[in-house]
Amino acid sequence: MIECVTFYGDIKLLPKERLAFRPSVYGIIEHMGCLLLVKNRNTGKYALPGGGVDVGEVMADALQREVKEEAGISIDVGDFLEFSERFFYYDPEDLAFHGLCFFYRCKPVSFDLAAEDEIVDDEACEPNWFAVADLRADMFQHSGDLILKWVRDETSI
Repeated sequence: MIECVTFYGDIKLLPKERLAFRPSVYGIIEHMGCLLLVKNRNTGKYALPGGGVDVGEVMADALQREVKEEAGISIDVGDFLEFSERFFYYDPEDLAFHGLCFFYRCKPVSFDLAAEDEIVDDEACEPNWFAVADLRADMFQHSGDLILKWVRDETSI
């Protein structure tokens, strides 16, 4: 049995046969002391813009597509930061994943964030720039400690 973290932060044991590989890519996008985040409709927690990489899709292209869908801006994908692995259960659709998460530092090319009716994503809403100094790890859907490490201590990258 594999221990998976549920969408709502609980633990669920599942047989490994239930898990699907899910590569995903996320962007650390900073501007003037702020970090771009999107809110999760179901949990109210925040996340980096990003998401699943489609079969045959280059990661940089996937990240640009996801940021455009969730936040409405264009980005240049920069340096690779880190890879992490997550076993998670997505409660709303009864799906389980062996998540392969890739994180990149990005630069915004445009700055006008999408209005709610322009967001092309079922989970993400309310894209906004948040002052890095005001962020806490518990505000994030996942990886909060890791994200804050990158944005508060660039010498550790």
